[in-house]
Amino acid sequence: MAEWNAYYQNEEEDLDGEEGEESGVDYKTTGRDSLVFLVDASKEMFIKEESGELTPFDMTMQCVRSVYTSKIISSDKDLVALVFYGTEQSKNPRNSFKHVYVYHDLDTPGAGRVQDVDGLRGEDGAKVAAKTMGSGKTNLGEALWCCSNLYSDIKLRLSHKRLMIFTCRDSPHEGDSERDRQARTKAGDLKETGVVIDLMHLMKPGGFDVSIFFCDVVSPPEDDAELGLQMEPCVKLEDLKKRVRAKEMKKRSIARLNLCLGEGMNVAVGVYITALQARKPNPIKLFKDNNEPVRTKTRLYHTQTGSLLLPSDTKRAQVYASKQIVMEKDEVDVIKKFSDPGLELIGFKPMERLKLHHHLRSPVFIYPEEEMVTGVWSACMFTALLKRCSERNVFALCKYTRIRNSPPRFLALVPQREELDEGQAQIAAPGFHGIFLPYADDIRTLDTPQLPTASDSQVDKMKEIVQKLRFKYRCDAFENPVLQKHFRNLEALALDLMAPEEIEDHTMPKIEMMDERLGSLAQEFKDLVYPADYNPEGKTANKRKPAEAAGGAEKKPKVDISEDELRGHVQKNTLHKLTVPILKDACKQFGVKVTGTKKQELIDALTAQLAN
Repeated sequence: MAEWNAYYQNEEEDLDGEEGEESGVDYKTTGRDSLVFLVDASKEMFIKEESGELTPFDMTMQCVRSVYTSKIISSDKDLVALVFYGTEQSKNPRNSFKHVYVYHDLDTPGAGRVQDVDGLRGEDGAKVAAKTMGSGKTNLGEALWCCSNLYSDIKLRLSHKRLMIFTCRDSPHEGDSERDRQARTKAGDLKETGVVIDLMHLMKPGGFDVSIFFCDVVSPPEDDAELGLQMEPCVKLEDLKKRVRAKEMKKRSIARLNLCLGEGMNVAVGVYITALQARKPNPIKLFKDNNEPVRTKTRLYHTQTGSLLLPSDTKRAQVYASKQIVMEKDEVDVIKKFSDPGLELIGFKPMERLKLHHHLRSPVFIYPEEEMVTGVWSACMFTALLKRCSERNVFALCKYTRIRNSPPRFLALVPQREELDEGQAQIAAPGFHGIFLPYADDIRTLDTPQLPTASDSQVDKMKEIVQKLRFKYRCDAFENPVLQKHFRNLEALALDLMAPEEIEDHTMPKIEMMDERLGSLAQEFKDLVYPADYNPEGKTANKRKPAEAAGGAEKKPKVDISEDELRGHVQKNTLHKLTVPILKDACKQFGVKVTGTKKQELIDALTAQLAN
């Protein structure tokens, strides 16, 4: 019989599958993301400002390199291209476009491409770019046409197409109305084919005016939060990286469901993951002769005849009360199905009823999905529900089924109102945070040990210490040092670097700063808690007492069990209360042959022997 767990996935594995939905994208069904960097190679891009440390071209190359390396780590199946316009030399398919240089075709990123971009960084990189491409006449229309051909030559399915223009010139054609018209026309054709055009404009003397030309070329903002961002040019490298990082990844919903508020009242919503644990990628097995990836296949064979078993030849079983409960596949499917995918409203609870220990995992974010419905009534109903829950300080309790045959979960929908900063840019989207609530079976009652009670003076002194060591915590300020070291070493091996780049572990406590803040408070707390002669540094571990028998370890006395006692355990079905050593000795005592050493195998062997 095939084991039950091989077919019926338990709840913890299902949770891991939900959390891994974003990172493990199925490219066969959803398609791949594609990104084209269209970089201005004019002379203005190589001029360093008086206050700037980097030229606009160098900032762009560092940003491109950052995207290449992040794509290799996070989504190596995505396609990326690097194209320069305004060059003296021309290099593109069939060389049909002048002053356009395709440096990298639309393909998956690799170590060789990262090294190519490294060769264009710094002063030496500027010399290489001037020698390889040069600076010449600008025709953005032909550059956009060339990028359109790059997309059309790809035979793979593309789920998201984006083009980013990097420039520090707000009038690339210097007032030539004909070339401006051609560029606007070609940009419109690209946007009709689903390509999103973004402008990553850099600071120039006198300011960058988007309204002169580029406001008619770039795509409209995807949401209201980006209205202010498209008008301001990037001054620093970090600002440019942040803007590109926000644009390169498309926001994907892990599910599109109906929120049922009652009979005949459904609201279309999307479920998004706000936080996902970063993990090391799984290792890939390679064939030792040619380093090609190997594929693993699992086959089931009959133990007696050796014939290959088909899925229809096997059944599933679960051991219950020493009996194998055998089920067909159709019966298992019926057991697994509880309800159709969706969110069903159960009721409302005050916010104070939601406790901190109710949070089982990172929450999901619920946002209206306007693409699934026609009209605005669905979004209006969602907004009204959000506003009412926020005003009354309550959360909505719902039953959540993400996909068919997945176990239902309880979600507490906590309202979040829209927040804007001083520049009227959105910093928090309106919607519900879905908090996963535990079942009664998940809650354990712990027997906490009785600890001595601290005195008031000790508590007051610890309050002073806590107050001194407080700081503003930001989760995005701490990177996982294990992952950073892992990927830095991989990068060094892939790029043939002499040594990996050093990382700074921000999780290590700053001892000197803490001692400076505390002053004498730490010693005062020790004097209040520990006795006068206590010395934690001088405390030694208890030495192990020597064994009495020939210097060896003392053996535990052997526990014998009679046949009548064993038969009594078998009849009462209490063999599981015996320890593994006792079960092993019993098997040897009565000559029971076992195939394994696991406790359940020993119990099954003894039961089969003594039941006869």
